[in-house]
Amino acid sequence: MQRRDFLVGSAVAGAGLASALKTAPVQAQSVSGKGETKMAFVQPPLPYPMDALKPFLSEEQIQFHYGKHHAAYFKNLNALVEGKPEGAMSLRDLVIQAPAGPVFNNAAQAWNHSFYWDCLRPRGGSPSGALAAAVERDFGGLAKLRAAMSEAAVKLFGSGWAWLAADKDGKLELLALSNADNPLRHGLEPLLAIDVWEHAYYIDYRNDRAKYVEGFWDHVDWDFSSKCFAQATA
Repeated sequence: MQRRDFLVGSAVAGAGLASALKTAPVQAQSVSGKGETKMAFVQPPLPYPMDALKPFLSEEQIQFHYGKHHAAYFKNLNALVEGKPEGAMSLRDLVIQAPAGPVFNNAAQAWNHSFYWDCLRPRGGSPSGALAAAVERDFGGLAKLRAAMSEAAVKLFGSGWAWLAADKDGKLELLALSNADNPLRHGLEPLLAIDVWEHAYYIDYRNDRAKYVEGFWDHVDWDFSSKCFAQATA
């Protein structure tokens, strides 16, 4: 594998290609309340029961992560965009186009978490097909990708995300991005995400981020990543 640079920051790039999420699309939807109609971003349901990832993630961990932290980003975002043009945008477009600040932070965290949940499943596996070939070409195999992405996730200072992403030509890249930053802001299509905000693992692992990252790999939904890769290169 060639030496790769881990990007940190939020350089704004153009729109990426659409991801195929397993859950319902996260986008602006019209809802009624108190005689008024307003636009709201709706948190999608988990693609599995809250206890489905045990022992990697306990039900309590997911209840707090999904039910409180993830939900709060949607609540905050809806309050920020109520009555504004941003409320009519898709969540993906808002992540790409919003300037740095509270709207971007909450929109990106809402999108990032929805993507993260879709990256996981009760039983993992290995990449196949075109994605497997790309992993072999760009990293020298799954073991080397896993080692490099794990290192990026564990060593990322503070809160953020480790991402596997692809450009339009199918070249794979690793990104270690702080806070809410996202490959879409860098003109890349996300394929896999490891959440390394402490709220993602602290109930189960306390400060042992490395152990959490190690367990992540037993639950990767490579079928989902393959679908994202196929759309990125279509």
